[in-house]
Amino acid sequence: MLVPSMHDTRIVNVASSDTHCLALSAEGKVYSWGNGSDGALGHADGSARAGPSRIETLARVESIAAGTGSTSAAVDDRGSLFTWGGGAIGSGPAGLGYELDPETAMQLTPKRVDALSEDRVVGVALGGSLILAVTDAGAVFSFGQSVHGELGHGLSTSEVLPRRIEALAKMWWRFVAVAAGGYHSLALTEEGHVYGWGYRLANGHGQEQRTPQLVTALAGVRVLLVYARDCSSCAVTEKGELYTWGRSILYAGFHLGHGVAGPQPTPKRVEALSGVKVAAAAVGDSHSLVAGDDGVVWGFGQRTTLGLGEGDAWLQDFVAQPTPTPNLPVRTLP
Repeated sequence: MLVPSMHDTRIVNVASSDTHCLALSAEGKVYSWGNGSDGALGHADGSARAGPSRIETLARVESIAAGTGSTSAAVDDRGSLFTWGGGAIGSGPAGLGYELDPETAMQLTPKRVDALSEDRVVGVALGGSLILAVTDAGAVFSFGQSVHGELGHGLSTSEVLPRRIEALAKMWWRFVAVAAGGYHSLALTEEGHVYGWGYRLANGHGQEQRTPQLVTALAGVRVLLVYARDCSSCAVTEKGELYTWGRSILYAGFHLGHGVAGPQPTPKRVEALSGVKVAAAAVGDSHSLVAGDDGVVWGFGQRTTLGLGEGDAWLQDFVAQPTPTPNLPVRTLP
């Protein structure tokens, strides 16, 4: 359903968590709605919003991100990174790139991460317990908490301030994008190589990695896009192929599009989309959506979250194979 208050606003990006949403307009304005009790909406009163409300302290924003928990981030046209919210889940004063008041452990309004003021940030990703940032020089920084090594600093379990991931710096690749799930991280090089680390069933290796390692299952293709969420990941290649891997926390695993339940520990091509040139994709814990270059949106996973009605039996509650989603055409950007 179209959000009525945004009917006259051209939106170029959206981001969401389990409890709040962000939207970015073509003019660089950021709107938020949902639960604001932990500061994730960026409004000083910390209250909830039933509909989109502009975050007045942000302007000329180029990208946004929302964490699995109650964190949010934005990057403006100067490459400055702003974060706000409740910090990483269970992290206390860590999680946003600066010290938080230990009594409140939250930041109600967007605040610049001064530790990265000498760098121009071009991309940001928020997971359940960490934040990843990539700069125009191709460096990757992480901060927050690490449960399964998702910070990428080996045995380090907490970083209050952004810390460059040295294992990536030593590889001499220029990194152009990052993605963060619940407990795993991904980084994409300019040449299309993917590095993964963190939780074993979502990092692309099938075993836990506390420092970034090349995802060998994708070594033979050039990846243009990576996305991570919860315990799942996906990659889109320059040929428009979709690869997915990971597991579902609460559901059967049909959200990976391979037609079977259960985890997929390493990247596997979604063969059912072999005739579709994929332009964009996003994978969640219960369902996934894929946009073809022709504007058709395909969905797979839990039926109700895809808007396809309810099944009358357990297996019918899931769409195991990619299915066109009616009434949801999109215009993909070149």
